[in-house]
Amino acid sequence: MRVAVLGAGYAGLTLARKLERTLPDDVELVVVDESATHVVQHELHRVVRRPSLAEEISVDLDAVLDCELRTASVTAIDPDAGTATLDGAETLSYDVGAVCLGARTAFYDLPGVRAHATPLKRLDDARTIREAFLALSSGRVVVGGAGLSGIQVAGELAALRDEEGTDTEVLLLEQESEVAPTFPESFQVAVHDALVDAGVTVRTGDSVARADAETISLENGEDLAYDQFVWTGGITGTDAMGEERPVVRADLRLGERTFAVGDAARVVDSDGEAVPASASAAIREARVAGGNIAALVDHLRDGRGGFEPRLTRYSFDVPGWLVSVGDDAVAKVGPTVLTGRTALALKTTVGAGYLGSVGAIENAVDLVREELDVAIDEDEIDEALSETEK
Repeated sequence: MRVAVLGAGYAGLTLARKLERTLPDDVELVVVDESATHVVQHELHRVVRRPSLAEEISVDLDAVLDCELRTASVTAIDPDAGTATLDGAETLSYDVGAVCLGARTAFYDLPGVRAHATPLKRLDDARTIREAFLALSSGRVVVGGAGLSGIQVAGELAALRDEEGTDTEVLLLEQESEVAPTFPESFQVAVHDALVDAGVTVRTGDSVARADAETISLENGEDLAYDQFVWTGGITGTDAMGEERPVVRADLRLGERTFAVGDAARVVDSDGEAVPASASAAIREARVAGGNIAALVDHLRDGRGGFEPRLTRYSFDVPGWLVSVGDDAVAKVGPTVLTGRTALALKTTVGAGYLGSVGAIENAVDLVREELDVAIDEDEIDEALSETEK
C-alpha cells in the first residue's frame, strides 16, 4: 500500500512528519515536491533585507524526512482514481493521498502586471526584489496588495531604504478599504499605524487596472509612475489543480482516495466557516488530515469492506495573528494587540517553534539568535522545541 503526499510546504511537511510516526511499517510513504528544499514562507520577506537568513529558513527535505522523496513537478491529479502525473509524463499511483501543493500568486489577468511585477513566493524572488531596490537611489516602489505578505515586504523595503540612506518612496496599495482586510479591526489599525511609523505610504481603496514598464494605471483613471513593482495581490491554484482552489469540507476530503490540505484548497471548517489561507491553518489542517489518512489506511488494509471510518472534522481555531513591519511587529493574541519588541520576539518564537516541529532544530536556534541577537543555550532550545512534536 502506498500513501502519497504531493507537495512539501507547511501542510505537506507537517503531514509527512506525522504520517512517518503513525503509518504501519508495511505502508510506503512517498513525498513529491518540485524542490528538494523546504522554505519557511512566512519569513521569506526577511531575505529582502537580510540575505543571510536564507540559510536559516531553508530546510533540506532529506534531513527531516525518512521516506521516499521525489523531486518533480506535479502536473495533474485524479483525486478519485488515486493518480498524479509527475513532470507531465510519469504516473504515480497511490492508495491514499494528500494534495498539499499550496497556491501561486494570482495576477487576475490584469494586463501587464505579470510581466512587470515581481511576486514573493521563492528565495529568488526575494533576492530579485532586493537587487532591484538597491539599484535605486530615489523614486517609487509600489507594493500591490496589503495582505500579510505585502505588509511585510513593504516594511522590509522601508527599513532597507533607511539603512541605505536613499530617498525612495515605498507605496503600499490595497483595493480594500483597510490593510490586512480579512483580519480583525484592532489588528488592522495597529498594522496601519506600524506601516506609517515605518515610513510606508499607505493607499487603500485603489485597484490596479493594468501596468506597463513605467506606469501603473488604477481603476479610478489615475496613473502612478513607478521604478519598481512588487505584486502580492492574492493567490490562485497551481497548474495541477487547473489554477483552481477547490472547496473541501471539514474532513478535508477532495476525492475518493485523496485529501486536500493548506492553500491548495478552500477549506470550510466544521462550523461552516471559510478558513483563511495561512501557514497556521495549513499546519493545523495537516494534523487533522494525518489522523484521517491513518484511519482510512487502516480501513483499506483491513480489507473487510463495510462502512468507512468516521473522519475527524477540522475546526478553525488559531490563538492569534502575527505580522512584522520592518523592525517592528504586530501581534493579536485573543483580544490583546501587542507591538514592538514583544511582538517581534513572539513572531520569531513562532517561526523557531515551527522549525523545531519539523525537526530543523539547528535552523530554529540560528533563527532565534540572528533575529533577536540573544545568547541561547542550544541544548535547552533543542529540548524545548522537541516538545512541539509530542
